[in-house]
Amino acid sequence: MTIRPDATPDLPAEEQPAIGLIGMGAMGNMYARALSNAGWKRIYICDLPAKYEALKAKYEGVPGIHVLENGHLVSRVSDFIMYSVEAEYIDRVVAEYGPSTKVGAIVSGQTSVKAPEKAAFEKYLPADVEIVSCHSLHGPTVSPVGQPLVLIKHRARDESLTLVENILKPFGSRYVYLSYEDHDIVTANTQAVTHAAFLSMGTAWHSSLSYPWEHGLYVGGIETVKVNIMLRIYSNKWHVYAGLAILNPYARVQIDQFARSTTEIFKLMLSSDAAGLRSRIFEARRIVFGDYIETGSAQRPPILLSEDLLDRFSLGKKPSDGLSPSSRHAAPPNSHLSLLAMVDCWARLGIKPFEHLDLAATPIFRLWIGVAEYLFRSEARLESALHAALYETTHRSDDLEFVVAARGWSQCISFGNFELYKERFLRTAEFFESRFEEATKVGSAMIQALMDSSAVPETKSAQ
Repeated sequence: MTIRPDATPDLPAEEQPAIGLIGMGAMGNMYARALSNAGWKRIYICDLPAKYEALKAKYEGVPGIHVLENGHLVSRVSDFIMYSVEAEYIDRVVAEYGPSTKVGAIVSGQTSVKAPEKAAFEKYLPADVEIVSCHSLHGPTVSPVGQPLVLIKHRARDESLTLVENILKPFGSRYVYLSYEDHDIVTANTQAVTHAAFLSMGTAWHSSLSYPWEHGLYVGGIETVKVNIMLRIYSNKWHVYAGLAILNPYARVQIDQFARSTTEIFKLMLSSDAAGLRSRIFEARRIVFGDYIETGSAQRPPILLSEDLLDRFSLGKKPSDGLSPSSRHAAPPNSHLSLLAMVDCWARLGIKPFEHLDLAATPIFRLWIGVAEYLFRSEARLESALHAALYETTHRSDDLEFVVAARGWSQCISFGNFELYKERFLRTAEFFESRFEEATKVGSAMIQALMDSSAVPETKSAQ
C-alpha cells in the first residue's frame, strides 16, 4: 500500500505511515511520546536488545507505540525510520540494521553531527531507500514548539520530504532546510563553541572549588545566564556534547580559536595594555555587531531587553538584595572574559551570529548571543567590563582558571578521545550535581521567558 505524502494522524491506522525509532535515549523517548500524543497509531520502537523487557514495561498501554526486539524488525516494517543514537556509534548501528530497511522507506537520523551519519547512510543503506535526515535543535526537556527543526533532503523525492514534514508537523517546530555540510557548519558555529564556553566556566569554578551562586559574585543579570546554562549543560549526558565537538569536522577550528581568543585577551589584561585591549574588543564589536548598533541603521530589537528579566531565575541572592533595583551595580565589576572572548572568536573567524540566530539557533545559543549583544550594544557596559578587566582583581583568579579550562577543553577535543572527554566532563558534573534538578527547572523557565519576550523569525534555508 502506497503511503500518501499528505498523511495525517486523523487517517485510519491502516492508511498511516509506519514510523520506526531506533534508539530510545532522551531524544528517542521525546519523539516517541510526541508522535503518540499527536495521534500516530503505528509507531515501532527499539533500543538495545538487553533493554527490550524494560522498554516494553515502560511503554505498556501508550497509544500507538509497539516495542520490538531489535532494529532489524523495526527496519522491516517501517515506512519512515529514524536513527536516534549517539554520533560515535552511528556507523556501527546503521551497518547492522541498515541492510534490513524496507524497500522504498525513508531513513532519517537525529544525530547532532551529520558527517558520520551521512557516511554511514551512504555506505550501508540499500539504493532503493530514500534519505531525509533531521535534527531538533533543542534538548529533550525543552518544548519543541517554535524551535528550529533541521530537515535535510539528501536522497529523496519531493513527496518524501512532504511526508516527513507531515509526520513531524505536530511538533509545532519551524522547519529549516539545510544540506548535510551546511548543518555541520551551522552547529559548529553555534553549538560547539557555545558549549565550550560553558564547559570552561564549569571547569574553572570546579577547579576553584567554588559554587558561583554562593559568594555573590555571579548572582543576577548576565551572571544568571552563565550559571544556569553551565549547570544545564553539565546535567545532560556527556556524549551529547562530545560527539558534536569531536566528530564535527568544523568544530575544532572554532573551539581552538575560542581558547586562543581567551588566552590573548587575558594576556592584554595582565600587561595592563589598555589601548591594545580596547582596540581589539571594539574591532570585534564593529565586525560582529556593527550592522545592528550603528546610528541610523535599521535596528532589530535586542534579544535581551533588560537584565531584570533574568533576575527572576537566579539561584542565589545578591549581597545587596533588598536595596534598589540598581543594586546590581554594588557587586564588584566583572570583566566578562568569556563574553569578550566569544565575540572576539566570532570576529576572527568571520562568523555572523545573527545570521545563525535567524536560521537555526538553539535556545542556549539564543541566550548566549542575547547576553553578548546586551554587553556589547551598550558602550558604557562594555567600557565598564574593559575597566574591570584591566584594573579590578576580584574576578582575576576566576579569569585565570577560565583561561586554563578553555585551553584544556580545546586540547582535549583536539585529541579526539571520547574517554578523556567523558572523564573531564563527569568530574565537574559530579561537583555540581546537587543543584542539577533545580537548575533544569529554572533554566527551562528562563529559556521560555526569553522565547515569550522575543519574536521567532521566519523559516529560512541555506540551500
